[in-house]
Amino acid sequence: MSRKLVFGDLHGGLKGLVQLLERIDLSPSDQLIFLGDYVDGWSDSANTVTYLIQLAKQNSCIFIRGNHDDLAHKWLETGEMNQKWLEHGGQSSIDAYRNFTKDQKQEHIDFFREMFNFYKDDQDRLYVHAGFTNLQGPDYEYHDTGFYWDRTLWEMALSMKEGLATDDQFYPKRLQHFKEIFIGHTPVTRIGESKPVNKANIWNVDTGAAFKGSISALDVNSKEVYQSDPVHTLYPDEQGRN
Repeated sequence: MSRKLVFGDLHGGLKGLVQLLERIDLSPSDQLIFLGDYVDGWSDSANTVTYLIQLAKQNSCIFIRGNHDDLAHKWLETGEMNQKWLEHGGQSSIDAYRNFTKDQKQEHIDFFREMFNFYKDDQDRLYVHAGFTNLQGPDYEYHDTGFYWDRTLWEMALSMKEGLATDDQFYPKRLQHFKEIFIGHTPVTRIGESKPVNKANIWNVDTGAAFKGSISALDVNSKEVYQSDPVHTLYPDEQGRN
């Protein structure tokens, strides 16, 4: 039976991703939804993108745009960079592309261009890297950047009263548009967790792979969790984004 699997942030941790896919025992019929931030972190940023491009030839894959992907894309295409990006993983991506040819870089630029800001499946579920702010839903958002930078959706879910009914007058309108929302962007390790966390109807699948955590995948239907080893243990000679 085919599965729908959603993946948290990778941050260049290709060794962790390969290990995770082996543990999942991937089938060609499985659909894979990646929530973004494929680069900026461990030394395999460029190799991770190459691997994902090849993976999409074997499985049905949806690639959501993350903030780090947007920054790396801008640098690849125009040379644009800023100090904040360099300090938060950008330098690792620049280093990772040093031996890539012009044609290889162009293939990656095309990959970045074709990403989705968000994806809605046929079961009324939303997949987005960070969030959205428009009360009418993501289709009405004024600026694309919110999809891969916004943290207020997750902060709102964390602050909500447990068990608040969806028809309660104080239930957030943003959350009423979907059965479930799957996000990354803000590591759950910040609240002391190591596995994907569910708050209200939001699932946060970012388990801190850029730092001391694992890469995680969640079966959207069964909610079974799969994880790699903590990624930093697979790159013992590197600092990542620590």
